[in-house]
Amino acid sequence: MTAYEPPGNPGAGGDTAPGAATGAYDAVVLAGGAARRLGGTDKPGVRVGGRPLLDRVLAACAGSRTTVVVADPRPTARPVTWAREDPPGGGPLAALDAGVRHSTADEVVVLSADLPFLDGRTVGRLLAALREGTADGVVLTDSEGRDQPLVAAYRTQPLRRLLALLGAEHGRLTGLPLRRLTAHLELVRLRDPVASFDCDTWDDIATARARIREHGHVLDEWISAVKDELGIDLDVDTGVLLDLARDAAHGVARPAAPLTTFLVGYAAARAGGSPEDVTEAARKAAALAVRWAEEDTAAADAEPADAKPDVAPDATPDTRPDAG
Repeated sequence: MTAYEPPGNPGAGGDTAPGAATGAYDAVVLAGGAARRLGGTDKPGVRVGGRPLLDRVLAACAGSRTTVVVADPRPTARPVTWAREDPPGGGPLAALDAGVRHSTADEVVVLSADLPFLDGRTVGRLLAALREGTADGVVLTDSEGRDQPLVAAYRTQPLRRLLALLGAEHGRLTGLPLRRLTAHLELVRLRDPVASFDCDTWDDIATARARIREHGHVLDEWISAVKDELGIDLDVDTGVLLDLARDAAHGVARPAAPLTTFLVGYAAARAGGSPEDVTEAARKAAALAVRWAEEDTAAADAEPADAKPDVAPDATPDTRPDAG
């Protein structure tokens, strides 16, 4: 188990942020382990924050050119390429070899499928550190300083070369530990106790589920879960929408908040569905809410103290010949 620490480090946060992964890279996700400490439960399918662990990891590496999942095929929120080590259950080194065979990029991000707090920002940090130097790979370390080779970015060629050498030396890669590979790689290390937190036990699962419901995380987690559930791949400024909902609730009526944000989404979809379309629709609706509230204020200020609000004035013009 990787030790958990409270949020607040650079690995915490949403999937999209400055430093998110850019440029051509491939991803290999190892999702075929036996999960013995979970009683043989299908660990990649365990839900944290309403989403399977595998889908959470796939969201973090959504910028990859090709994403290879080494496991038996299953429904996923994002399209992937499936691979399997031979024989199945041959261990992480054999699984990594099976996945890398499908990679054509110069850089590959290697991930396990049980990382509930991994996000695109962390993947971006790994790739940026790899590209800034000459090392063979960049790995995260946990709170105790231990390397996490399945939360890492590597140069593909050194991986291929060493995997081939190990295969030739031992006859096959089945059952070999990952350290047989990483011991021969020049590695740079980044400390990130949260992003490297993995779920090996039910206690780990409970910890992950509790954390995402903390006040500082629950909204981002909920929005990410809804987008996955609805098949929406769109990043928008949620602050703009929240400000709009507040203005509509305070300036018009409380039920106006959810209805207005729904209409903004509908209008943005009709306009093209880009983040800019959402922002522009929200801007127009927010301006309308402000004007609406200003009219209410002006009407209240202009009303005489002895006015009778329960009696509607007769607005019908007097058209008699002697009127006026």
